[in-house]
Amino acid sequence: MMRPAMKNRAKTLYLIPYSLWIALFVIFPILLVVYYSFIGLDGGFTLENYAKFFTPVYLRMTLSSFWYAFIVTALALLIAYPTAFLLTKTKHKQLWLLLIILPTWINLLLKAYAFIGIFGTYGAANAFLEVLGIGTKQILFTDFSFIFVATYIFIPFMLLPIYNSLEEMNQSYVDAARDLGASKWVTFRRVVLPLTLDGVKSGAQAVFIPALSLFMITRLIAGNRVITLGTAIEQHFLVTQDWGMGATIAVFLIIAMVLIMILTGRRK
Repeated sequence: MMRPAMKNRAKTLYLIPYSLWIALFVIFPILLVVYYSFIGLDGGFTLENYAKFFTPVYLRMTLSSFWYAFIVTALALLIAYPTAFLLTKTKHKQLWLLLIILPTWINLLLKAYAFIGIFGTYGAANAFLEVLGIGTKQILFTDFSFIFVATYIFIPFMLLPIYNSLEEMNQSYVDAARDLGASKWVTFRRVVLPLTLDGVKSGAQAVFIPALSLFMITRLIAGNRVITLGTAIEQHFLVTQDWGMGATIAVFLIIAMVLIMILTGRRK
């Protein structure tokens, strides 16, 4: 038997690589971002970046980012939950789940360019509208195209935790509710949904947080018509070279992400 002192020493040794990884790739980058948020264009210490963030332009952009992230998360949930529920009831569900997850293996940039071809003037979407007699429409570089593509990309990340929570749910609770005379809707609302709420929260985290910081899709699909916090950070770091303002936006984005994780985290 291993002594308690030896066990504690072994645990400490195992924690060293993890602690180094967290320090180098999580804590240090965050501290670096916070440091640059206090640096002005002249290279000196300033609080002007934080004052500028609370101007109407940046506050409007922040609200817009949260609104688009909320829409994408809500649509992903509306599609993913019934899909996950149906998957748990079908044969060969592991195969169907694999087919749904398969697109996540494809590079995001490749998927974005694929949708540029689909939504373009001479793409498949407009060809289908021509067949219906509607005519050619401007689909690309619109809010619709951005929300559609973002929702498509994030659906698997919403579906997986919900599917896992449905699989782990004790079916006897559902059977008991039906035996007591509860309808399908009441059973879902009072039994199934509460038991799978942790999966919904995990899916919301996995979708809402990255949706706040999207920038590649806004540029390629929305044509910068949709401005998010991620787009603003990219512009300040790569275009205007105002690293201080870009870091300031990143600080508020990190704070928002932490608050969302706290609100949607498990009480346990």
